[in-house]
Amino acid sequence: MATDTLKSTPGAQGGATGGLRRLLLDNGALTALIVLVIAMSALSGDFLTADNLLNVGVQAAVTAILAFGVTFVIVSAGIDLSVGSVAALSATVLAWSATEAGIPVVLAVVLAVATGIVCGLVNGFLVSYGKLPPFIATLAMLSVARGLSLVISQGSPIAFPDSVSHLGDTLGGWLPVPVLVMVVMGLLTAFVLGRTYIGRSMYAIGGNEEAARLSGLRVKKQKLAIYAFSGLFAAAAGIVLASRLASAQPQAAQGYELDAIAAVVIGGASLAGGTGKASGTLIGALILAVLRNGLNLLSVSAFWQQVVIGVVIALAVLFDTVRRKAGATAPAAGASGGGKGKQALTYVIAAVVAVAVVGATSLLHNGSSAADRLKIGLSLSTLNNPFFVQIRDGAEDEAKKLGVDLTVTDAQNDASQQANQLQNFTSGSLSAVVVNPVDSDAAGPSVRGANQAGIPVIAVDRGVNEADTSALVASDNVEGGALGAKALAEKLGGKGTIVILQGQAGTSASRERGAGFAEGLKDYPGIKVVAKQPADFDRTKGLDVMTNLLQAHPDIDGVFAENDEMALGAIKALGSKAGTSVQVVGFDGTPDGLKAVRAGTLYASVAQQPSELGRIAVRNALRAVEGEKVEKMVKVPVKVVTKENVAGFEG
Repeated sequence: MATDTLKSTPGAQGGATGGLRRLLLDNGALTALIVLVIAMSALSGDFLTADNLLNVGVQAAVTAILAFGVTFVIVSAGIDLSVGSVAALSATVLAWSATEAGIPVVLAVVLAVATGIVCGLVNGFLVSYGKLPPFIATLAMLSVARGLSLVISQGSPIAFPDSVSHLGDTLGGWLPVPVLVMVVMGLLTAFVLGRTYIGRSMYAIGGNEEAARLSGLRVKKQKLAIYAFSGLFAAAAGIVLASRLASAQPQAAQGYELDAIAAVVIGGASLAGGTGKASGTLIGALILAVLRNGLNLLSVSAFWQQVVIGVVIALAVLFDTVRRKAGATAPAAGASGGGKGKQALTYVIAAVVAVAVVGATSLLHNGSSAADRLKIGLSLSTLNNPFFVQIRDGAEDEAKKLGVDLTVTDAQNDASQQANQLQNFTSGSLSAVVVNPVDSDAAGPSVRGANQAGIPVIAVDRGVNEADTSALVASDNVEGGALGAKALAEKLGGKGTIVILQGQAGTSASRERGAGFAEGLKDYPGIKVVAKQPADFDRTKGLDVMTNLLQAHPDIDGVFAENDEMALGAIKALGSKAGTSVQVVGFDGTPDGLKAVRAGTLYASVAQQPSELGRIAVRNALRAVEGEKVEKMVKVPVKVVTKENVAGFEG
C-alpha cells in the first residue's frame, strides 16, 4: 500500500526537481550522452566544431546500422555475434562481383544484400529448427563468413566500384552520406518495431517465447525473419564501411559485433529480451563514437582508451539498472500518444541543454589561443607488436627533443578505426599527421581529407595510395623479403624444405614481404616450400601454427616468418631443433628477435630499425609544417642481422 501511494504521488519529491530527476532516470542513455558531450566540450576546444561533430556522426554510422539489426535480435531475446563478419563478407562479394566477375554494379549490390540476408536466414534456421543456442549458431557464422571473405578476396583488399564508393562521400560538400544512411536505417528500425506485426512479435517472443507460441505466433518463422533483418542491416553496414575505405577489406569490422551489442544494451535494451527501441540504440552508438573521438582529441593513451571505454559501458548499464530499480519507465513497444509526447519533450529538453553547452563552452574556449607548441598526430596500425612500439618510442623521443606535442593512436589493425582516428586528427588542432597505414588503399580517403584541410601527412613504413603524402619514410618490405630468402637459402646450402609463417591476411606488410621472399627464392631452385600458413604476426599463433605444421612436416630444414614475433613462436615449437637442424629467419629486428639471434636460436632477422623510422618521420613532419623541402621518399636501410654482426646493431 505504501509503495502504491509513493508511486501515485510524483509531486511529493518536490515539483520541478523531482520531475527532472524522473526525466533523467527515464532516459539514462540520453543523460549519459549529454554528460559525455558536456565533459568533452569542456576538456577540448576542438570537440564542438561543426567538422568534428560530423566526424562523430560518420564514425557512429557503421556501428549504429549494425546495432539496429542487432536490436531486432536482442528484443526477441537472441544474440547475433556474426554481424561484423557478415558485413565484411557482403562488401567483399560486392567488390569481387563488380570487379573480378564483371557483374553490373546494380546486380552486385543486390548480390551483396542477398548475401547478408542468406547469412541471417542460416542463423535463424540453426536457432529455430536446429535448436542451437543463438550464441553458438552466430559464433559459427562469424567464423564461416570471415573465412569466405578471405577465400573470395585471397586475403587482399579489393577496390570498391566508384559508383558505390559515393556512399562514403558528402552531399553538398558537408553532409556525410553515411549519416543519412544511418538515419534512414534508424527510421526503418523504429517503424518495424513500433508499427508492424513482426515488430510486435519480436517483443512478444522476447517477453515470453512460450506464451507467444501458445497465443498463435509462428515463433520459428518469426525468428527466421528476425535474423534475416539482422543480416540485411549487416550487409548495409558493410557496404557503407567499404565505401568509406574505397575498398572491401576481408578483415574489416572485426570486433564490431561487440560494439553493436554494447550500443543496444547501453541504449536501454535488455539481453533477456522484451525491451529496446531504435532511438536508444542510436544513442548508444553515439556514446561510443563520442568517447573514441573525444579521447583521441584529448591525446589519451591508446591503451587507456580501451580501459575508459569499458568502464563507461559498464557505468551506463549500471545506471540503467539503477533506473529500473528506481521505478523508471522501461522502453516498451507500442507506446501511447502521451508517452510519445513525453518522449518528444525529452528530446526538446536535450536539444536545449546541447545548445546551452555549445554556448557555454564557446565562451570557455573563446580567446584561448592554440598552444604555442606544435601538435603532431601519429596513427599506428597496431601497438600489439614490438616493431610498432619501437616506432612510437622513436617518434616520442624525437618529438620531445624538438619540443613537439605528439598524440599517438592505435588502430588495432582495423582500417576503419584508423580512418576514424585520421578524421579526428584532421578536425583537431594538429599541425601535421604521421600515419602507418593498416592498409595503403583504405587510408587514402582519410588522408585526402587531411590534404583538403591543408595538413601535411607523412607516411611511415607503408605508403598511402590515391592521396598526397609529403614523404614516405620506410624500408623496402619487398627488398627485405628477398634478403630474408637469400640469407635462409645460403644458410641451407641452396637446398632443403622450408615452411613460411605469413602475417595477417590482407595487410600490405604481409603481401610485400611474402612477394619479396618468393622472388628472392627463385634464385635457389633447390629450396622447396612445403607449407604456407598465416599466424597473424602473433607469437602465440606462431607457436600453435608451427606445432601443427611439424606434425605434417617433421623433417623441414628452415622457417621464414614474416615478423620476429611469429619467428619466436616457431622457435618455441621447434625446441632444440631451432638453430641446429632447423634454421629460422624472422623480420623486423625487434629486441626479443635480436636476443634470439645472439642466443643462436634465430639464425637471422631482417632488421628495419623501427626507432629510426619513428624519429625520421617526426623530423620530416616538422619540416613539412615549417615549409622546408622534404624528400618524397626517405629510405631507412634494411639489414640482415646474424650472430656475427648483432653485437654492433641498434634496432
